[in-house]
Amino acid sequence: MISTPTIRHIAGGIALALFTGLATANTNTDALVTTDWLADNLDRDDLTVIEVSVNPGKFERGHIPGAVNFRWHTDLVDTVRRDIIDRASFQTLLRDAGVSGDDEIVLYGDTNNWFAAWGAWIFDIYGVDSVRLLDGGRDKWEAEGRPLSLRPASHPQGDIEVSEADESIRAFLPEVVEVASHEAANTQLVDIRSAAEYEGRIIAPDGVDELSVRAGHIPGAVNVGWGNAVNEDGTFKSADELRAIYAQAGVDGSKPVITYCRIGERSSHTWFALSKILGYDVKNYDGSWTEYGNSVGVPVTNLAGTVWGGQ
Repeated sequence: MISTPTIRHIAGGIALALFTGLATANTNTDALVTTDWLADNLDRDDLTVIEVSVNPGKFERGHIPGAVNFRWHTDLVDTVRRDIIDRASFQTLLRDAGVSGDDEIVLYGDTNNWFAAWGAWIFDIYGVDSVRLLDGGRDKWEAEGRPLSLRPASHPQGDIEVSEADESIRAFLPEVVEVASHEAANTQLVDIRSAAEYEGRIIAPDGVDELSVRAGHIPGAVNVGWGNAVNEDGTFKSADELRAIYAQAGVDGSKPVITYCRIGERSSHTWFALSKILGYDVKNYDGSWTEYGNSVGVPVTNLAGTVWGGQ
């Protein structure tokens, strides 16, 4: 696994010149682009902007000019199996969006980039490393009064080649159970859900459909809510601030980390912060609590005293 963000070297060092200094003093990372930078670079032929939002219909009601839309619940998953999109389908999706091998890609979305970060994780799995998140996401772009377009984007067919899936940044249930059972003591679990979810007072936030029958958290996991990583405007906190926040919970990069939430999207936001900004060795467990909390024979820690169905 590549533990720090990389920049594809385009002839003459163009890519490096374009992305040097993109990070603000607040982030000190090339894993992000600012709204100012994106506004100044929207007309570049070698830049593809992709929206990955949580809420269906958000893109159609207005999007960053020139952006294409990836629907997380149909485009980026296998709609028959509970799995991420396969390599061939992902490559076709990118080519249809106009992505070629030398292109730079900016992902953004609503709700603090939850699913945009999840998209970045999938891009990473398939070896597409020239990807940045729009710091602050769609909300910051709109809050600044920047333009939105209703016109569907149309781009020439791309020719990108993606790699075979790199499973080294994805955690599966057996590995997580090993950690929970103290059989893999060298790995740390970070539960990024709310304190109420972590403690077992609730199974999931109000209004969500995906549930588990048990409440609580994976034994040994520490709780650092995803929102601790961002400022009020949704931008990521500085690397130094992030390092201090996670170190306070005992996560300092000295051990491999597995992040999880309910269905894997909020945890991908923390995966991005720990992996791309801090350079830690991190896997995202996309099965998360809806898989773990419904599994037979696995240990659960419940601080609230509830046992079954939140009772």
